[in-house]
Amino acid sequence: MVIVTRRIGDVLLTTPLIRSLRRAWPDAIIDALVFAGTEGILANNPDIDQVITVAQRPTVMEHLRLMRRLWRSYDIALSTMSSDRPTLYARIAAKYCAGEVNPGNKHRWKKMLLSQSVQTDDINTHTVLMHLKLADVLGVPRNHEVVVAWQAGDEAAVRKAIPFDPDSQAYAVLHVHPMYVYKAWRHEAWLQLADWLEGQGIRVVLTGGGSAEEVANVRELLASMPQDTVDVAGKLNFSGVAYLLSKARAYIGPDTVVTHLAAAAGTPTVALFGPSNPVKWGPWPKGYAEDLNPYKMTGTQRVNNVVLLQGTGDCVPCMEEGCERHITSLSDCLQKLPVARAIDALREQLNLPN
Repeated sequence: MVIVTRRIGDVLLTTPLIRSLRRAWPDAIIDALVFAGTEGILANNPDIDQVITVAQRPTVMEHLRLMRRLWRSYDIALSTMSSDRPTLYARIAAKYCAGEVNPGNKHRWKKMLLSQSVQTDDINTHTVLMHLKLADVLGVPRNHEVVVAWQAGDEAAVRKAIPFDPDSQAYAVLHVHPMYVYKAWRHEAWLQLADWLEGQGIRVVLTGGGSAEEVANVRELLASMPQDTVDVAGKLNFSGVAYLLSKARAYIGPDTVVTHLAAAAGTPTVALFGPSNPVKWGPWPKGYAEDLNPYKMTGTQRVNNVVLLQGTGDCVPCMEEGCERHITSLSDCLQKLPVARAIDALREQLNLPN
């Protein structure tokens, strides 16, 4: 069992570890334990037999039921989170368990619970490489691929949601609304970018989640975008979005799970980064298989199919939640990021002349 009880992006970035296990033990049963609401990112993943969910804040009875279900059900349990509950789940699920543990004496009890542990590094090691250290503990060869998958039904859903043939129409996918405001780019920039894409003969498709706020935000932008812009916000699951991305000429978006999907699908990707740590959270490029971080801490960088476009300023990346230090505050480094820089990055990705 692999335990990754955190956000959707964290779950996706655990798939290289899971693929490493599957390649080493093709006949093993491999399950994943995730928070309810994040399991969709693992749909159709061929390396996983079953996805088990737990509420982020389970009741006492829910917690007890889960522990009874997990009790010694596996030969090996791996916790990719350094917090308390995942460590306990790993200990309960298998006699042999390994996990990530934060440094410091107050976390020594977790090391004592685990059969083996690796020290967490939340600053200088990419999340994919951090999780692959658990493969090392098991003596399993590393596989670096972030896994995205879809089925025929997902392809059909995409073709129903868009009014054109994705095999013949050039289009770019824009993800304009991150979950947290501090990762957002300004509306005017998205509008200018959409106009530029239309001038290149590239149709714009807007993605987004299904929450009322996100759908409303996307539709507000849609009203001022080129007339043939397509809105699929809330209309596709993650597998459908992955298929949509795989056919796109380009993708541009902030530090969000869809940006990770685009990079993993091999789509030419422009990732807008401001306060986020690119070393830890930069989208893992398709085909990148080195045991070195893909990105440095500062500067705009290109690795394989990804251009990581970083805002400027001496404070970047501050690794804080916006300039006012809360998730509903804006980040100046992103708000002031010029559209011209994004267009230049897209020109580079699409091999367009200046």
